[in-house]
Amino acid sequence: MENKFDVAIVGSGPAGIFAAYELMLKKPSLKVVMIEAGKDIYKRKCPIAEKKVEHCINCKPCSIMRGFGGAGAFSDGKYNFTAKFGGWLNEYLSDEQVLAFIDYVDQINMQFGAPTEVFSTMNSSLGKKAIACGLHLLDAKVRHLGTENNLKMLQGIYEALKIKITMLFKTTVKNIINQTNGFSLELESGDQIEADYLIAAPGRAGSEWFAEQCRALGLELLNNQVDVGVRVELPAIVFEHITDEVYEAKLVYRTKQYGNLVRTFCMNPKGYVVAENTDGIVTVNGHSFRDEKLHSKNTNFALLVSNKFTEPFNEPHQYGKRIASFSNMLGGGVLVQRFGDLIKGRRTNEHRLEQSFTKPTLKATPGDLSLVLPKRHLDNIIEMIYKLDEIAPGTANDDTLLYGVEVKFYSSRLRLSKQLETPIANFFAIGDGAGVTRGLSQAGASGVYVARTILERLIK
Repeated sequence: MENKFDVAIVGSGPAGIFAAYELMLKKPSLKVVMIEAGKDIYKRKCPIAEKKVEHCINCKPCSIMRGFGGAGAFSDGKYNFTAKFGGWLNEYLSDEQVLAFIDYVDQINMQFGAPTEVFSTMNSSLGKKAIACGLHLLDAKVRHLGTENNLKMLQGIYEALKIKITMLFKTTVKNIINQTNGFSLELESGDQIEADYLIAAPGRAGSEWFAEQCRALGLELLNNQVDVGVRVELPAIVFEHITDEVYEAKLVYRTKQYGNLVRTFCMNPKGYVVAENTDGIVTVNGHSFRDEKLHSKNTNFALLVSNKFTEPFNEPHQYGKRIASFSNMLGGGVLVQRFGDLIKGRRTNEHRLEQSFTKPTLKATPGDLSLVLPKRHLDNIIEMIYKLDEIAPGTANDDTLLYGVEVKFYSSRLRLSKQLETPIANFFAIGDGAGVTRGLSQAGASGVYVARTILERLIK
C-alpha cells in the first residue's frame, strides 16, 4: 500500500467529503487519502432499517453512524441555508462568507441530484404566531434532500472521488504523530500513512477519539456543549399546518422555571424514528423520505436542552453518554413513553402502548423517562411541549410518544485559527466531530474552506 500523500483526511462525513472533492476538482494531480473507520456507501447496511431485526444488535462498525457520508448518510438530509445555526463557522468567517460556501456546496449537491424545491421560514405567518406564544422561529431556507435522494447523491460523489483519490475503509487511525515535515498516521493495522497536510473530519461518532488525539498532542481543548433530550412522535396532522408551509420549524423557547433554552430539531414530516449506535450507546434519531409512497402517518422531531459546562468539568461527551446509558440499561436500547403517562408519573407498559392512538414507527421498550433524564431536563421538555401545544394543538395529547434518549455529541473544541488550523501548522479541524459545525451545510462548507486554504499554500 502506498503510504506517502500530499493530504490526509481522517473521516468521510460531509466535511471530509467536500474537502476531498474540492481538492480533487481544483488540483487533480494531488495525492489525497481519505481514512474512514466505517464502510463505503454501498456496504453501509442497517439490519433495523432493512427490517431484519427489531432492536439494535450492536453491529461494529455501526453503519448508521460511521462510513462514507457520515452520520448524515441515513438522515432525511436537511440542507439549511443559514449562518445563524448549524454550527459556529461564523466565528471564523463572516456570515456572507459562510453563506457563499453553503451555496457552493449546494450547487455540487444539485449536480448529483438534489431536488430543486426549497422551503423557507422567512416572511412566513408562522413566525408571528410563534412569538405570540413565547416561541421564537429561526429564519432559514432548507432544501429537503430526503433519505433516498441523500443516499443516491452520496453514491454519485463517491463514484467521482474514487477515481481520483485513495479511500481506505474499515481503517482506524490509532495515533496522529506530528513530525518535523508533515504527519504520520499510525493505523490499527500497524501500517503508517505519511502526509504533508492533515485534515481531521472525525464526525460525531469520532469526536471522542479526536479529543483523545488532541490531548496526546498537547492541544488545548475548550468545553463545548452537549444537547440532551427526547424525540417526539405524534400524528402528522398535528403539525401539518407548520410542515406544509415551512417543512421544518426550528423553534426556540426559554423556560419559565429554569430560564433554559429548549429547541426543536430535525423535524421529519410523515417520517420515522430510528435508532443509532455510538460506540455501544444506543440513542434515537429520525428521518423522512421525499417519496410519498414511503411516508408514515406520523411526524417526529427532537426536543433538546443544551448544556454548556464550565471548569473543572471537561467531559461533556461523557455526560451525554452516561445519560443515554441509563436508557440502555433499563430498556436494552431506546425507551418510549406516552406523554400522558409521564405527566401522571407512571411508566408506559405494553398494554398502554398498544392502546395508544399514536402508533410508534420504531420498536422501542415501553418505560419511564423520569428514571433516565435529569429532573431539570425533563421539566424543561414538559414545559416546552405545553408551549408547542399552543401553536400546534394536540402536541400535549396523552398519546404523544416520547423516545429517549436523543443526544447530540459535539467534541470539545480546539483553539483554531481563522483558517480552522490547529496550533500545529498544516493540521486542520473541520465538521461536527471537531466542534466547528453541527449540520450538513456548515460541515460541507468547512471542508471546502479548508481545502481552498491548502490549495493556496500549495500554490505559494
